[in-house]
Amino acid sequence: MDHVAIDELDDWMGPADVKRPIGQALDTDHMGLRYYELAPGESTAFGYHAHENQEEVFYVLAGALAFETEEGEVTVGAGEAVHFAPGEFQRSLNPGEDRTRLLAIGAPADPGKLTLLRDCRDCGERTGQTVEAVDDGAALVTLCEDCGGETGRFE
Repeated sequence: MDHVAIDELDDWMGPADVKRPIGQALDTDHMGLRYYELAPGESTAFGYHAHENQEEVFYVLAGALAFETEEGEVTVGAGEAVHFAPGEFQRSLNPGEDRTRLLAIGAPADPGKLTLLRDCRDCGERTGQTVEAVDDGAALVTLCEDCGGETGRFE
């Protein structure tokens, strides 16, 4: 048995104010588990995306989480959960004025290929993206695969 205190885990850099890797800390082999706290307007992900092999469940502990999906927008409130199948595109966003706290569960632990899409100002459309560390690892940026332009910066 493994045991961790979520508040004692280090945050991961990214689009969320707080992202803590519970599954990694517990050495889970077959699933990923992360704790998030999102300030208003923040997301759990770098953009609209799909995982090749991983299904995801998001359980909202407090606040609300709005998801952009292929079928339209859906909002999940405290005490509610939503499921996305492998290959299903989604992007989350805290739509409220208060912080949102949630758990994200993914299985299998290895999501396979990530397809990430963001709006590129230079290209004038939503394009494929990569995520790279810059400034000696002090920040992450999203880069357009078509033109190489920076579309986001996360510190």
